[in-house]
Amino acid sequence: SILVNALQFIGQNKQHPFFLYLGTNDIHVPRVPHPRFVGKSGLGPRGDAILEFDYTVGKVLDLLDSLNIADNTLIILSSDNGPVVDDGYADKAWELLGDHKPWGPYRGGKYSSFEAGTRVPCIVRWPQRVESGVSGALVSQIDWFASLASLIGIQLPDSVAPDSRNQIEAWLGKDLRGRDYVIEQSLNNNLSVISADGWKYIQPNGGPAIEQYTKMELGNNPQPQLYNMMKDPGETENLAKTYPAILEQMQKVIADEQQRTAVVK
Repeated sequence: SILVNALQFIGQNKQHPFFLYLGTNDIHVPRVPHPRFVGKSGLGPRGDAILEFDYTVGKVLDLLDSLNIADNTLIILSSDNGPVVDDGYADKAWELLGDHKPWGPYRGGKYSSFEAGTRVPCIVRWPQRVESGVSGALVSQIDWFASLASLIGIQLPDSVAPDSRNQIEAWLGKDLRGRDYVIEQSLNNNLSVISADGWKYIQPNGGPAIEQYTKMELGNNPQPQLYNMMKDPGETENLAKTYPAILEQMQKVIADEQQRTAVVK
């Protein structure tokens, strides 16, 4: 299994630096938890699969502890997109969800231009270098490439990962601001940009308002959208007409990036 191979790899490489990417399929549809987890959560296949994922993470951490290398091992635990409950499979995920809201205070979910589509959980653990706490720095997973290259002293050629930025200080909790802005992309390739100051702009788009299977708000709107995420994390009040100067500034960010990437290509 993926977990067994991962644990073997760690054991075989414990004496020197190593990189391990462990991508599990536990909570992705179709959700098929191992028999030992079936029925254990009381929340159907989705809940059982989450238990299985927790077990996987726990086994990795336990092994690192037993090998006495946990304190000097950088662990990044994150998701590839925002939450989705029912992705077209009849596993009673919605019916058993109860009062829990996987998207928290945010709007939308997987596939969406709204923040719950692109804002994902992320935990960084490195006891020797990272103090415990919560950071409000604006970061992007796309920066892992350049950040981790910097961490190990690798100078990337200009043609490699041109969108990636060295944000290692933010990932390690030293820089609490992070990027000036992050450009986001939804299922239908619509672009958004969120700034470190809390403004978010979503490009106009004529696509469907609701995703077919998930019933999730996609954030598509033929009108430009501008939100103050500091005051309105749920993206409920479109301020595009109220703050035209900020709207223009955010639009320029995307236009400049599109021009830059066109030149790079």
